Amino acid sequence: MSRRRIIVGISGASGFQYGMKALQLLRDQDIEVHLVVSKGAEVTRAMETNWQRQDITELADEVHSISNLGASISSGSFKTLGMLVAPCSMNSLASIAQGLTSNLLTRAADVILKERRRLVLMVRETPLNMTHLRNMQYVTEMGGIIYPPVPAFYQQPQSVDDMVHHSVARALDLFDLDVGNLKRWGEQRNDC
Repeated sequence: MSRRRIIVGISGASGFQYGMKALQLLRDQDIEVHLVVSKGAEVTRAMETNWQRQDITELADEVHSISNLGASISSGSFKTLGMLVAPCSMNSLASIAQGLTSNLLTRAADVILKERRRLVLMVRETPLNMTHLRNMQYVTEMGGIIYPPVPAFYQQPQSVDDMVHHSVARALDLFDLDVGNLKRWGEQRNDC
């Protein structure tokens, strides 16, 4: 792999902004970004944001159709740092937990798990029922990381975007990607 690669999946949970923020933060990195967006995420994008599909796809190096099970990211021989699903719906979580690979997002996640690469799921649901919790447990036992986008208030966010930025930047930390401009616990703040 001459250039590092990462897969970003955006599924249909509320919080399309998390996936968009991940794409924005990754643009400043020397990382090849592969994007797959579920049909539910397309609906959520239209309901929650003013972004058009092209606004999102322009931020990725390669965009894969959710129905293209033969895409490069569906094979373990296609090396990546891993995959971030932001946000991750309970439907996508359940499919990943149970090894159901009926679309490219869940197939790519399955490949990441079988290859023992980093899978980070920014799950979005509340309250959680036992099925949700068990699916999170299954993914964790397979080596995935469940990363709910819970805001950290020690950074004294001034906007929703500040909270989204911090959650996504911390999720990208799990791939050892320092996207900068991240207020960390115990470090002196630049604006003090």
